[in-house]
Amino acid sequence: MSMRYPAGFIRPGYDPLKNPDAPTIGALSNSGATSLSITFTAPTNVGGSAITAYYVTATDSSNGTQFTATGSSSPISITGLTTGNTYTAQVFALNSFGPSVISAVSNSAVPASIQGQQAYTTPGTYSWVAPSGVTAVSVVAVGGGGKGVNPTNGGGGGGLRYRNNSAVTPGNSYTVVVGARGLSTGGSGGNSSFDGTTIAAFGGGGGNGSTNVTGGTGTAIGGAVGGGNGGNGGLVDTYRGAGAGAGGYSGAGGNGASGSGSGATAGAGGGGGGGTGQSGAGGGGVGLLGQGTNGAIGNPQGFGGSGGAQAAGNNGGAYGGGAGEGNNPGVGAVRIIWPGDTRQFPSTNTGNV
Repeated sequence: MSMRYPAGFIRPGYDPLKNPDAPTIGALSNSGATSLSITFTAPTNVGGSAITAYYVTATDSSNGTQFTATGSSSPISITGLTTGNTYTAQVFALNSFGPSVISAVSNSAVPASIQGQQAYTTPGTYSWVAPSGVTAVSVVAVGGGGKGVNPTNGGGGGGLRYRNNSAVTPGNSYTVVVGARGLSTGGSGGNSSFDGTTIAAFGGGGGNGSTNVTGGTGTAIGGAVGGGNGGNGGLVDTYRGAGAGAGGYSGAGGNGASGSGSGATAGAGGGGGGGTGQSGAGGGGVGLLGQGTNGAIGNPQGFGGSGGAQAAGNNGGAYGGGAGEGNNPGVGAVRIIWPGDTRQFPSTNTGNV
């Protein structure tokens, strides 16, 4: 079906000295679950006065229903469409003398949800800009692991929190913070966050004498969230305390061992706790792709949970593993996925696309 002029547009005849020429149609492309975007080239001949607007109509190929949008330049977005239906588009220009001839018909296009992701795995502060057509995201944040006291207690694991279907505005910028590993002896890992207020995972606390080896806790504001706290670092005993696992998607990370042998507990979707020998081993980390295998108890190093890395020696695994014997814990991380209404943590379609 060809485009119809909207009601109220009267065009008795085309006069190239008054009416503009038709725009040259460009590409019709997907811009969201219920929208398409059309590009076009403005006509060289604008007629007797400047072009004041462009009108574009998308036609549903299945039933002929037409949807009209206006704009001052290319591209123009047409909204309110039906997801999965096929559309074509046409455009005309308007000046003070009236409309141009209607353009040729565009290619066919289908509105559909836009899928994508962005991961931040290096400590620092970043600006994430919501892509065109993306109105909701799901986010997971893992805090940096804690550094134990050398040669006594192990460091706590970084906490994990996720939040699904968080509203964003296309084109707007949002702040992402990735927590650093605890660097000073007994130092706490840094907090990781998305937009500062919507989701935050707090880094694990480093060992400090006989106190402050607890894992990081997670907090969030403004919606339902999930995820677990970091495990607790092992205390000095006859042997040096081991690092703890990072928080999991379904519960806390594993605790580090306080005596000889394996870690105290396994992680629930997160990293397993490290074991001890003459020196405390590191705790396992956690991955960013949603719920997976629980991190096994380490003997000596803690195993990674949900795709996270196993600890290496006394160092904590990525992401968020606590360190043993004062070595390097795992750093924090933030991962953003979209669309937020269908790609949701802990395990619903959260892999790379």
